[in-house]
Amino acid sequence: MNPLTGKTALVTGASQGIGRASALALAQAGAQVLIHYGHDDMAANEVVRMIQAEGGHAQKLAADLRAADGPHHLARRVRIIIGARLDVLVASANIAMDVSIEDTSVADFDDLFAINVRAPYFLVQQLMPVMCKGSSVVLVSSLAAHASVGQLSAYAATKGAIEAMVKHFALTLGARGARVNAIAPGVVSTGLSALAATQTGREAALSMQAFKRIAEPDDIAASIAFLASDSARWITGETFYVDGGSRL
Repeated sequence: MNPLTGKTALVTGASQGIGRASALALAQAGAQVLIHYGHDDMAANEVVRMIQAEGGHAQKLAADLRAADGPHHLARRVRIIIGARLDVLVASANIAMDVSIEDTSVADFDDLFAINVRAPYFLVQQLMPVMCKGSSVVLVSSLAAHASVGQLSAYAATKGAIEAMVKHFALTLGARGARVNAIAPGVVSTGLSALAATQTGREAALSMQAFKRIAEPDDIAASIAFLASDSARWITGETFYVDGGSRL
């Protein structure tokens, strides 16, 4: 039996990147997966199709997490579908902006915090009543929360906030028997990574890693699937560096 058979997972930002890879990994582990996406309906359909083609179960849900009530709207729809229990929440919806401190606008700053911090905070808040003994929440931080990488000051601040939230969430949900952890990837080959997009950026990333290749989303999803499983049942309140040995 797969480790997540009979369990239900919600993955935000599941139409691309780490979210997409995480949804596929959780489905391969046996979970029924709710595929959240913001705007790319075709990409979300493709993730659902891939899961169903392997005999899994998936359903897509659209919600604009940039909106103040976006997490509340998504949580209401999720609770209608799942009933009384959510086993796994992977909050991977995320935006990044490679922009200098001087050029960061108030609108940029607000968008980053709306999606990267406010959305997971209120999604956990709204779904807390259906998180029970054995439920697992995985938030996504970044190497940028601990090191100066590119021009990511505002983005890095959102990831520092995520790591602070993990501790508070873990303590509160621990009383329900649920776990909360974060993973902090380094440079990953996704559409969000400015470093991975150019040869110069890739060379810079490789120069600070022990492993001499750029991570793929699957590399990160494997760690998320582990934290979602019962194998990680005694781990909570932690941030795990999944970064190929960056900044050693």
